[in-house]
Amino acid sequence: MALFADRAEAGRDLAAHLEQWRGSHAVVAGIARGGVVVAASVAAELALSLTAVAVRKLGVPGHEEVALGAIAEGVRVIDGRTVRHAAVDDAELAQIEERERAVLSHRQGLIPDAAPLLHGRTVLLIDDGIATGSTARAAVAGVRAAAAGIVLAIPVAPADWRPDPGSVDEYVCAHPMERLWAVGAYYDDFTQTSDEEVVRLLRGDGR
Repeated sequence: MALFADRAEAGRDLAAHLEQWRGSHAVVAGIARGGVVVAASVAAELALSLTAVAVRKLGVPGHEEVALGAIAEGVRVIDGRTVRHAAVDDAELAQIEERERAVLSHRQGLIPDAAPLLHGRTVLLIDDGIATGSTARAAVAGVRAAAAGIVLAIPVAPADWRPDPGSVDEYVCAHPMERLWAVGAYYDDFTQTSDEEVVRLLRGDGR
């Protein structure tokens, strides 16, 4: 049996580590797509507003679950060590990014602009887990300009992983793991989240 039945359960578990924000002026922002399911549970448990941030991972060709980096609107985060290890050259990286920018643009069109809701508020930024951290770093950079403060909150992550110094005000990991190979290994159900489910959750249906 895995640590969590599914992302919704992971959110309920994570909410217990964020009790200080219950009923506050903070807003919960899920990293689309999977992080939105976790975030919806956190928002429901803590009686907070919910929004989403669109981020795309730049995957290693043939091993897309391994991140070369990640992108958000106006943001590009590259893991130089992984790029070198995967022997991905600049031209190939540019092609990957161009393709993922198109997907990012499409996804941004499906979800409301989060910036007005985030403005001047503490943001509880949530994903379903961290492997390399590229996606989380891109999301943090993407909301930094609008947010008054950022709490990066994650159900499961490597025990030795930390956000970049000064990038967030607080980092919360409910279950730090000494050896984390794949986030999905900690979920019984890690089915890919659809765009339709993200839209439904942001509308408040099924929370």
